[in-house]
Amino acid sequence: MPQSRQRATILEVAHAAGTSKTSVSRYFGGERERLSRELQGRIAAAARRLGYRPNQMARGLKGGRSRLIGMLVADIRNPYSVAVMHGVEQACRARGYSLLVGNTDNDPAQERRHLALLAAYRVEGLVINAAGSPDRELARLAEQGTPLVLVDRELGEVPADVVGLDNARAIDQALDHLQAAGYREVLYLSEPPDQASSRRARLARFRHGLAAHGLSGEARCLSIGHGPAAVGEVIDGVLASPATIPRALLCANGNLTLAVTRHLQAHGTPLGEVGLMGIDELDWCELVGPGITTLAQPTDAIGRAAVENLLQRLESPQPASPPRRTRYQAQLIPRGSTRLPFHHDRSQESP
Repeated sequence: MPQSRQRATILEVAHAAGTSKTSVSRYFGGERERLSRELQGRIAAAARRLGYRPNQMARGLKGGRSRLIGMLVADIRNPYSVAVMHGVEQACRARGYSLLVGNTDNDPAQERRHLALLAAYRVEGLVINAAGSPDRELARLAEQGTPLVLVDRELGEVPADVVGLDNARAIDQALDHLQAAGYREVLYLSEPPDQASSRRARLARFRHGLAAHGLSGEARCLSIGHGPAAVGEVIDGVLASPATIPRALLCANGNLTLAVTRHLQAHGTPLGEVGLMGIDELDWCELVGPGITTLAQPTDAIGRAAVENLLQRLESPQPASPPRRTRYQAQLIPRGSTRLPFHHDRSQESP
């Protein structure tokens, strides 16, 4: 069985190019202007012939710059996380940085391990979609001069910029739309809010906004991890009661929208007659039945803004400014799932 060839070394490139190791280091280390054009050509040709690739990590650590940005996501299976990560990666690439990603699977212990690993790699900045409350670990990184940006979820006393959705405004948009569409009762479904500030903000705004919009309703918190039965039990409990006024279901994120849609489809519940709306736009939402109304987050802009905030703090010679809050507006995408049937007699609605 043939053995794989070892990676070419900088010394081999120097010998092949007929020059010194120092000259090769200068060529790959951003100082090639100090070399003659003829020598640059010889080094480039030797590197191509040998298949040499510089060790970016070693070079970065030696010079004090790793050119690495770290990112922690709470759940890499969540479409929101993937979409924001895409924006982060695009921004890193455009600015000459590489991205290291860690998935915590909503496990605070795993989150702490990933933070220690990223610190060992000497990332120059860190984007965090927190799963737990790693305030102590993040505060230590901040004290060492590592800029931090929190995405979607805020943390207590951590000195970090925050980039995400204007959650209060998003709930207002949802209630405005459902009210205008003719619905008068709204069931809000959320995952447990304990470890996510965005969930708490949305839940509080919903409870505050019902009366302001002249709506009745309630909020239920349930865990997707408990399976479809948990979601179905809540929905069936609500729909089992006779409907005297048009009612709708408002889902706090894409995972819940998917779980609720599956249950309604399995039980033949017509969308529109029972309204359905979700926060987060997913690719399949326009393909199901009459289409599902959503509030789309500008995930690409959120990811890019997180990186720009990091790099501004890295590159600014000024003393650190107070943490910044960057909030984006959601985009309403109305579809048939929030369109009441024409035969509905609105004269029976409560004022």
